[in-house]
Amino acid sequence: MKDDFFKLFGLPAQFAIDEAALDAAYRTVQSQAHPDRFAHAGDAERRVAMQWAAHANEAYRTLRQPLKRAIYLLGLRGVDIQAENNTAMAPDFLMQQMEWREALQDAVEARAVDQLDALLAQLRREKRERHAALGALLDAGGADNDAAAGAAARQLMFIEKIEHDTSEAIDRLEG
Repeated sequence: MKDDFFKLFGLPAQFAIDEAALDAAYRTVQSQAHPDRFAHAGDAERRVAMQWAAHANEAYRTLRQPLKRAIYLLGLRGVDIQAENNTAMAPDFLMQQMEWREALQDAVEARAVDQLDALLAQLRREKRERHAALGALLDAGGADNDAAAGAAARQLMFIEKIEHDTSEAIDRLEG
């Protein structure tokens, strides 16, 4: 079984990805490895087919999501972003994060869905801009860019968490 998700789908190992090519390659791999094709095969063949299908699903989910793709690509390059134990962030990002958290809390307490919608739109814009910057770092390559990409990926993890929390708050208030 191929470990490299990019190779599995015949794609270049880079952040910028052709989503249509990814989708087509995924469908091809899935059709070749789908467990239903091996329904009458022996136990070992069925087990291998299920493993292939699971591997293809994991690969697709990873490459489809920009942040997961970036972290995976960094891992291929030997860069561990140390998300669990490296929480060092630039002071300006820490201040921005605190402002977002305060805005979220204030809007929830005020039950102000319009403020939450505005915060969510701001977070999504920020995420798009940071994905573009992260992609530029990753596709340029080099140790310095990879280190900066690791820090950018950690920041994006925080942004996605706040975005998720904001979406959930909107759902709770509207539901």
